Amino acid sequence: MARSVRLVPALLVSALALTACAGVHGTPGGSGVQDPLFPKAGNGGYDVSHYGLRLAYTPGTRLLTGTATLTARATEDLSAFDLDLRGLEVEKVTVGGETARWNRAGQELTVRPHDDIRRDETFRVTVRYSGVPETVTDPDGSEEGWLRTTDGVLALGEPVGSMAWFPGNHHPSDKAAYDLTVTVPRGLRAVSNGELRSETSAGGRTTFRWHSGEPMASYLAVLAIGRFDIGRSRTGDGLPVYTAVDPAEAEASRPVLARIPEVLRWAERRFGPYPFSATGAIVDHAPDVGYALETQSRPVFPGAPDLTLLVHELVHQWYGDSVTPESWRDMWLNEGFATYAEWLWQEDHGGESAQETFDALYSGDYFDSEGAAEAIWEFPPTDPPDAARISDPPVYLRGAMVLQKVRQAVGDESFWRILRGWAKRYRYGNADTADFTAYVEKQAPGEDFEGIWEDWLYGAGKPQRG
Repeated sequence: MARSVRLVPALLVSALALTACAGVHGTPGGSGVQDPLFPKAGNGGYDVSHYGLRLAYTPGTRLLTGTATLTARATEDLSAFDLDLRGLEVEKVTVGGETARWNRAGQELTVRPHDDIRRDETFRVTVRYSGVPETVTDPDGSEEGWLRTTDGVLALGEPVGSMAWFPGNHHPSDKAAYDLTVTVPRGLRAVSNGELRSETSAGGRTTFRWHSGEPMASYLAVLAIGRFDIGRSRTGDGLPVYTAVDPAEAEASRPVLARIPEVLRWAERRFGPYPFSATGAIVDHAPDVGYALETQSRPVFPGAPDLTLLVHELVHQWYGDSVTPESWRDMWLNEGFATYAEWLWQEDHGGESAQETFDALYSGDYFDSEGAAEAIWEFPPTDPPDAARISDPPVYLRGAMVLQKVRQAVGDESFWRILRGWAKRYRYGNADTADFTAYVEKQAPGEDFEGIWEDWLYGAGKPQRG
């Protein structure tokens, strides 16, 4: 389980009102963990260990019905706590099997249990809900949440879209195991993360049960409902490979997805053991989705991927999915690492070296325009100026350049040890930029990294070539 959320008191007024009754000794958990870029995401006062989701969906009516059961541990005495849930109609809430009071304010579902919850107590909250889930437009204009496709839906969650289809603690710093049971009309399939445990049909409907035993941030949860060509195989090490591909993309996708075992073998040599119990991919069309996403154990692609994109999303399974950022400001630890993996794949397979790619970026020869060449220096990779810019070039490209500067400083042998050790040290957990710099310095105690951190990681503008 991830480290507990770093709490910043931000108490919801409506939750405070619930504590006015006599005999209450706890306090309400915070509504939002004050993430630097998404301050209302997540909630304080508890740490979720497991989500049990039972869903039913019919594309013809667009109606989703769901029951979410969360198992959590209180990190303080609680008289009330919040769950993130956007839209949808709440029908009933219980805590520990007893009916609980609740109210709604924006994305906050504030729950007042019958009895206070004591610090370190494990409790179970169940929410029954229904409705037509929303599509969420992000600050950068991209769309996530519940996305309609030609024959069903695709549910994606980065950064906050998962709260459009199930209640929870929707911040990357609180990771949990998942069991997802989904019932759909017969003829459609429901595909999610992890391992498919069962598939049963009755009364014109089919139920799919998926299990993800390793901790997962909610933004990495995926659900695809529709008609798919299904591929089932195993890698040479016996790892299950499950692919679900829109039939229109099957022919173009097949040769690239067939290389998943090869890419994983290469990645394990560079980054250490694959962190999950299954792998695969989903290729599906949602009209307004033009991006791929590293959904845990089963990345999503909006069309047939090329090999470089496949490498990027699979390496995210180590950096982003297993080692997850503590806050959204640390997203370069996801994207800089996955981008650098593209460079390494190219270097290891007869293409340009990572240093040559670095040089082309620095000189501007990598780009088609001067504007694009300057864009990577607009802000440090550690400090996107606002939520609309967390996917801008500095996070990806300049983030990868930081890794190449570390490689230059320590040499290849130490650098490979750092990459593998970082993935091992924070496996299934969370980390931030300070954790990374401290880890690098500990692994190479004789090196002076001050200039790299000041100029390339935290500094504004284009650094001097050192």
